[in-house]
Amino acid sequence: MPIQYKLESFEGPLDLLLHLIEKNKINIYDIPIVLITEQYMEYIHDLKEKDLDIMSDFLVMAATLLKIKSKMLLPADPKEDSEEAVDPRQELVERLLEYKMFKYISCELKDKQFGAAKLMFKESTIPDEISQYREPVDMKELLNDLTLQKLHVIFESVIKKQVDKIDPIRSKFGRIEREDINLSQKIMDIQNYGIQYRKFSFRKLLEAQCDKMEVIVTFLGILELIKMGRILIQQDDLFDDIIIDYLAEDIIPVEQFSIE
Repeated sequence: MPIQYKLESFEGPLDLLLHLIEKNKINIYDIPIVLITEQYMEYIHDLKEKDLDIMSDFLVMAATLLKIKSKMLLPADPKEDSEEAVDPRQELVERLLEYKMFKYISCELKDKQFGAAKLMFKESTIPDEISQYREPVDMKELLNDLTLQKLHVIFESVIKKQVDKIDPIRSKFGRIEREDINLSQKIMDIQNYGIQYRKFSFRKLLEAQCDKMEVIVTFLGILELIKMGRILIQQDDLFDDIIIDYLAEDIIPVEQFSIE
């Protein structure tokens, strides 16, 4: 049985498809593409308005529907995994859902615009001498029963509120100044240490550092000296202390370092 349309009521091909889906009470995620394509093509044939701009949009969608229909009529490829196969309708469903969302939002905005049109606003007509009027305050009456004791209670209450705002822990934090640790200078210190002791413990060298940052820079300095061939490290067993041998007989000045 042919379906009846109001041809002038659709704003575009997606609007028509949504109308067909709702009229046939179809699940938008499982569109019977054959039925929808037949009803859509009936609308195209009955379209009286021959405006090329309007017709082109509907014809593009008709071609899309026919392409999806042809793909769904073809037998499935036996080599293709059924779980990995892409539904030919998926892209169309996503477009319909997006259009439906924007259509709903536009209807909501239109309702708000319609409701706002019913409201009327009146500008203030209160004279300036009335709007700027402030009732005078009688200071004698205000301070009539005020005593020094009451003032003291008010003062203590204000001070207590200020004290309660102070974090008892964070308020005792001091300012921590960041110390700049120079890698080149640290390499100089390690060289001086190596000239003095020649063979020393890597663990004891790190334990002599002041903080975590200095430990890290010291470790980087050791790696740099290994790369320069000025020290040799050895470890007898796993997790044993690393012994450092200072091989060089001199100290490279800071200005000769080429640290990347």
